[in-house]
Amino acid sequence: MRRIERLLPVMLALLPATPSLATPAAAPLPPAAQAVSAQPGSDPQSHWAALAPAQQRELRARYAAWRALPESERQRIRRAASDMAALPAGEREALRDRFLALDRLHRDGWRLGPQLGAQYPKLQPLLGYLPEHQREPMLALLRQLDAAQLAQLGVLSQRTPPQERDALREQLLAVPAAGRGDWLRRKTESR
Repeated sequence: MRRIERLLPVMLALLPATPSLATPAAAPLPPAAQAVSAQPGSDPQSHWAALAPAQQRELRARYAAWRALPESERQRIRRAASDMAALPAGEREALRDRFLALDRLHRDGWRLGPQLGAQYPKLQPLLGYLPEHQREPMLALLRQLDAAQLAQLGVLSQRTPPQERDALREQLLAVPAAGRGDWLRRKTESR
């Protein structure tokens, strides 16, 4: 049960879901889309056309996040989704409610997958507003870090003043992979 609760946010953020989960909580499906989705064998294009542009953007973002995950992360999510599907409906709903009660910023952090999503609240000050040119290199770098290194980066993220975060990201991206562990340890000790 503990594993399911830990992975619930990423499952809900990334997996195809029921209409109420596939759209932001504040924007329920329009009645036309609800009617289309309720009919078995209904045309997916009609369903898509019935969605508001914001809902379509949300679904595209979820799909892009899913595609960007390494296969190992997708496998973890599939297993967790299977475990969750086996739970009684009341437990599933309680877990879903807990996830929806999270701040939107943290819910969206789970789109990075189970490993990074769990650390995202601590990493958010450093990673929440990445310049576009740093996004892919930083995600690749983060996926190479182990749990201890991610925890150290979380500490650095929390301790680094906003005006110094750009420089910290640039330094981190410049460190060769073989030296990142030592660099993170030294930086964490000096802050």
